[in-house]
Amino acid sequence: MKKITFVFSTLLVLTLLLSSCGSTKNVAYFQNIDSINLDQSRFLYDARIMPKDQLTITVSTTNDEAAAPFNMIVPTALSVNQRSTYSQPMLQSYLVDNDGYIKFPIIGSIKVGGLTKKEAEDMIEEKIRPYMAESENPIVTVRMSSYSISVIGEVARPGSYQVSREKVTILEALAQAGDLTIYGVRDKVQLIREDATGKKEFHVLNLNDANIINSPYYYLQQNDVVYVEPNKVKARNSTVGTTTTLWFTATSILISLTSLMYNILK
Repeated sequence: MKKITFVFSTLLVLTLLLSSCGSTKNVAYFQNIDSINLDQSRFLYDARIMPKDQLTITVSTTNDEAAAPFNMIVPTALSVNQRSTYSQPMLQSYLVDNDGYIKFPIIGSIKVGGLTKKEAEDMIEEKIRPYMAESENPIVTVRMSSYSISVIGEVARPGSYQVSREKVTILEALAQAGDLTIYGVRDKVQLIREDATGKKEFHVLNLNDANIINSPYYYLQQNDVVYVEPNKVKARNSTVGTTTTLWFTATSILISLTSLMYNILK
């Protein structure tokens, strides 16, 4: 009886240990890194302006008065001892509407949606040039304010993250979320993207494949959502509820009682 009890206990422990272990063959990133063509990744990504983006636009000229009408200044309110005061003025930001337009001083509505930062700068420069002296050579600078991306699913810290730079890669986004957990499926990471017309797109990315750096979805866009699904081990473990836990507890108690009765009655 003692041998049977020992064997049963050992099998039970081994079953629990094996059920919590998953295959490690799909854990490593960039498994074929020695065989990819890096020439395809030699390009500089430039984000395109999307609806709901916040833009800061600065016009610079040799004559400050010539640029002043195009640089909208707003005071920043502060509260000191329950009194309102004003700090250093700041440039007005421009919200891109759903159709891709902003309202710019003097010029009026201009469409910047779908343009890169450089393309928007060139277009605005052309539009303001007729309002200046021929000797002026205006310099237009367009900057995108921070935007958000969301990382959910099997990552250490799921949530929405602010991107202060104008571009971020899928790997940088996952790094901000603490990387995938051991239960995350690395060859089926889903990317949910909304284009300038509001149309939703789904794309599947394989982080095990080093060719991810050549993917057109390697760089994320504003408001992208990255979802990491759980593997079969995590899905199976999630079905272990209170009933199953009680069953294991009852089994352990029964084994202990059986061993105790055997020792008493032998």
